[in-house]
Amino acid sequence: MREITLRQIEVIRAVVMRGTINGAAEHLNVSAPGVSRIIKHAEQSLGIRLFERKAGLFVPSMEAQTVFDQIRQVYKGVENLQAAIGDLQRGGGVGLAFASAPSIGQFVAADVILRLRQRYPDLFIDLNIVKYEETLDYVLLERGEFVLMTSPLANPGITMDEVGYGRVVAVLPVGHPLASHASLSIEALANEPMIAVDPADPYGAQLMLPFVQKGLQVKQTMRGRFAQTVVSLVRLGLGVAVIDEFSVAEREALGVEIRPLIEPIIITVYAMRKKDRVLSKYAETAIDCFRQELQSASSR
Repeated sequence: MREITLRQIEVIRAVVMRGTINGAAEHLNVSAPGVSRIIKHAEQSLGIRLFERKAGLFVPSMEAQTVFDQIRQVYKGVENLQAAIGDLQRGGGVGLAFASAPSIGQFVAADVILRLRQRYPDLFIDLNIVKYEETLDYVLLERGEFVLMTSPLANPGITMDEVGYGRVVAVLPVGHPLASHASLSIEALANEPMIAVDPADPYGAQLMLPFVQKGLQVKQTMRGRFAQTVVSLVRLGLGVAVIDEFSVAEREALGVEIRPLIEPIIITVYAMRKKDRVLSKYAETAIDCFRQELQSASSR
């Protein structure tokens, strides 16, 4: 049985579309004699006449109608394939689910999503904000592809990658006396009414660790579960706080004073995923964007 080649199908379709050998050659950006040879060889191989000449045009012969019907189906399938590939390249018909700690989700994650939307305009994005104690279930039950967290999580079923680092900074009400200093020591802050994150929380423990290491007694007057709450309380003049710089990345809009600490206190950001899970290209792109945005936020 003689077989028709993909090249022959392409040339036959071009002749049908343009109606002439010269037109098909122009469409394919090849020579007209080359088109003629391919058509002639296809007819000889198949043992049927593919075209008839009418008024100077090549029209499909009656005996080859079944062949042309199948060629149309082949190209319809190719067009559908190209459309599907285009959808995937734009993110259409697929989704990306991931989660982050509240401190990352407020500003940094929003900038990452903007980058993703620019690259994949049709991608559906599901961003969840999770607490530390919710991370394990989110990852192991595969509610999303990964989680960005500011505290490590030791579990054999989870893979952690460091994706960024940030400093802990002091947050003061506008007009606070300590705001006259370019940088602050933790000793100076220890004497102020402190709005803290619960030290029983791993994130809160990281923030309080420098005070504990120096044996400083902190005047905790109130606590907030999340960094956003802490910053809001500081803005109202209810105390001072130490917080990761990602939570105050858009500092101009927060209505508080931000000062670096003399003692360097570093927060590490981890991307966590289920062990051996293969991430989608959208998730890999998102994590790369987080690396870039975290670096940008820490250099402001």
